[in-house]
Amino acid sequence: MQLAKYQERALSTDHTAKRFDTKIDRGSVVSLLGLAGELGTLCATYKKYLRDGKDYQFHKYHIKEELGDILWYLAVVADKFGFKLDDVAKFNIEKIDGRWKEGVQAAMNYDKGMPKSQKLPRKFKITVTQHTIDGKTKAVMCMNDTLLGDPLTDNADEADGYRFHDAFHVAFLTVLGWSPVLRKLMNKKRKKDPQKDENEDGGRAIVIEEGIAALIFEYGSDNGLASGRHIIDDELLLVLRQMTRRLEIKKTSSFEWQKAVLLGWKTFSWLNRNMGGSLICDMDDQTILLRKPTLTDRRKTANLIREEGKRRRIVAVDVQV
Repeated sequence: MQLAKYQERALSTDHTAKRFDTKIDRGSVVSLLGLAGELGTLCATYKKYLRDGKDYQFHKYHIKEELGDILWYLAVVADKFGFKLDDVAKFNIEKIDGRWKEGVQAAMNYDKGMPKSQKLPRKFKITVTQHTIDGKTKAVMCMNDTLLGDPLTDNADEADGYRFHDAFHVAFLTVLGWSPVLRKLMNKKRKKDPQKDENEDGGRAIVIEEGIAALIFEYGSDNGLASGRHIIDDELLLVLRQMTRRLEIKKTSSFEWQKAVLLGWKTFSWLNRNMGGSLICDMDDQTILLRKPTLTDRRKTANLIREEGKRRRIVAVDVQV
């Protein structure tokens, strides 16, 4: 039987529509309580089966019966809120596919129509090294022998490795094709399109991305992502999609967000353990290859920091490799 036909038959036996004043919506309340009650009965039926085992010979019949009652209430509750059961089922399948169904795809390309100088590289290498600079432990990010941003501390009373949080931005770019933060640091803002330059690559988008990175860091710290957990709670994924619903990545699926978060945490944890390293990123394959830091990388970055200090006319920059 098709869901639409079933819902039509179920509604023909719904007496709440006639018995209650729709202005105070008692019919919906009764239907919702009925659905909750049937779920409880289903659990009680299965409890009896666990308790009595094979002596409970009709458990399959009773479970089938309770599932049918639940389906009836689902059809009625859907109607109370103006939904067709077919549409609810379709919406749910699309949600499940977006959450769990892996598609073979590259990171999105948001640079179509832009000049080459304003396009993000699809393949790139970023080096992250750790140094003691003026007495403080800092992480420094470089690309093509150029500093990306300023050296970062943990900005916390207790050391927690947050100085390596750029790993999350790198993961966003590698998996989603999106990172206003790195776009700015790489000098790849889309100035050809003033609207994108302001709305997609500007301050608000950058603040949102930094907020997402901080949220993911705190969530992962409390939920075992550093230990290799491979599933993200739906609640977090919903928040990420809500935070970006006004940006160009608003159609990003929950599955892609989960992939980006997990890759970000894998990269962050690796950098923190090794006190830096090289990240070889491929947006077409959505992968980041990790290479341990070398003394040459540290020395090269230290020289870049000293040169930047001279350019800014900072009197002294004490950098220890």
